[in-house]
Amino acid sequence: MKFGNPEFFHLLWSIPVLILFFRWGLWKKRQLTEIFYKPTSSVETLLAKYHRRQNTKAFFSILAVFFMILALTQPRWGYEWKELTQEGVDIIVALDVSTSMLAEDIKPNRLSRAKRKISDLLDMLEGDRIGLVAFAGTAFIQCPLTLDYTALKLFLDATDTDLISAKGTALAEAMRKSISAFRTGDDRSRTIILITDGENHEGTPLKVADSAARQGIKIFTIGIGGDSGAPIPDTAGDFKKDAEGEIVLTRLGETMLQKIALETGGTYVRSVTGDLDLNKIYLKNIKPKIEKKEIKTQRRKLWTERFQWAIFLALVCLWIEFLIQEKQIRNPAEGR
Repeated sequence: MKFGNPEFFHLLWSIPVLILFFRWGLWKKRQLTEIFYKPTSSVETLLAKYHRRQNTKAFFSILAVFFMILALTQPRWGYEWKELTQEGVDIIVALDVSTSMLAEDIKPNRLSRAKRKISDLLDMLEGDRIGLVAFAGTAFIQCPLTLDYTALKLFLDATDTDLISAKGTALAEAMRKSISAFRTGDDRSRTIILITDGENHEGTPLKVADSAARQGIKIFTIGIGGDSGAPIPDTAGDFKKDAEGEIVLTRLGETMLQKIALETGGTYVRSVTGDLDLNKIYLKNIKPKIEKKEIKTQRRKLWTERFQWAIFLALVCLWIEFLIQEKQIRNPAEGR
């Protein structure tokens, strides 16, 4: 036997309070009735029957409250095994962790805002597997595909520009690593969300995008940053400078990102204010348009709800309490 809401058992503490209340009320009523009637044997007999009836009514009232509290706890007994299938989409988020993502043209900086938006996306997912790839001059799988969104948040929090020593933004390697993060044998319901400022791309991103398209993988690209350029903070508390001592400015390189999205049938989103539109991409492009597949099948024990019996017994007690009529007590000394 199990209970769906065992916390409602705390309401049972109200039962002793009700008992004390009814006992006090009946004692008070007995005092008042004895004031108005002479203590003859016939009257005492009537009063005894009257008080027994009152006690019985109070008993069934308290019993009804008990069964109502029991119903709130959702008692369950008896169960059956059922196969439950979970459907969803496999999503790999490829996040740029190059030093240019520390630029503060988007507050507090590009990387922090991107991580916050990814965390918001995790709160919206419904049965989809998601993984995380971090990349700069190279790429690696920070978190493999998982249904454990809490675990992925822990990996996301630990993601920083110190993870990868190789400088640059290797878009081709990021996409290649993201494709390899999908499980072998899967040939549908796969998508990649690529978040980067798009600068200094290395390799041949369009060739990798073409390979992804032939495998049925859609890539949604998000360019984060502005056209005017922003300085890159360094570890000394200053800004990164080139060999001539000039401050290096990082600008959004969106042309390649647009081509990658177009090649794979995805979409490109430009984020200048820090709103990455991850929620919009998921709700409007991934969830309704990407074919779902069976993600997980598990055999679960489903208990049978039995709270209806407690409600039925509570109603029976209330009905009995209603049927016990309070007959008027007449003083034999009156009306003669």
